[in-house]
Amino acid sequence: MNRNLRHRLLMSSFVLAGCSAVHHPPIQTVPHVDLPRFMGDWYVIANIPTFVETDAYNAVESYRLDADGTIATTFTFRHGSYDGVLKSYHPRGFVLDTQSNAVWGMQFIWPFKGDFRIVYLNSDYTQTVIGREKRDYVWIMARQPRIPESDYQRIVELLGGEGYDTTQIDKVPQRWESAQPAN
Repeated sequence: MNRNLRHRLLMSSFVLAGCSAVHHPPIQTVPHVDLPRFMGDWYVIANIPTFVETDAYNAVESYRLDADGTIATTFTFRHGSYDGVLKSYHPRGFVLDTQSNAVWGMQFIWPFKGDFRIVYLNSDYTQTVIGREKRDYVWIMARQPRIPESDYQRIVELLGGEGYDTTQIDKVPQRWESAQPAN
């Protein structure tokens, strides 16, 4: 094979790899979320963490539906260890798709709203997955600090099918004396 042809094939493979990494079909969300039922505490079982969540322990996301239809959110965790400094963040959620209630804008800093999509929710509202169109971050959450390994593996497989790089998903250390989050 001549050098020019090898060069073109190599360049073509880089272009195709770049295209496949960038272009995904729209991520699938759940058909409907009963917002009042979704509210409350969710333990973060695993995630592709944002820079804020790196080295988080006992991470819990809590939602409260306010009278204006927005969602008061409290995200708490211990940084670096189970006894680490308690960190707390308070973004506000805005339901963007009121047909499904599964697409939100999550606002940490005004006026910017981050993409927040409920891509999995089991029928008894005890396990959920929050994803993003970019497939850059994801949160596997549950009402209890642990889920069965078979459920976890099924969820990771679902995320792989949605275009996530599942090798980036890390379990969040959870250890509680009782099943009550400290927020």
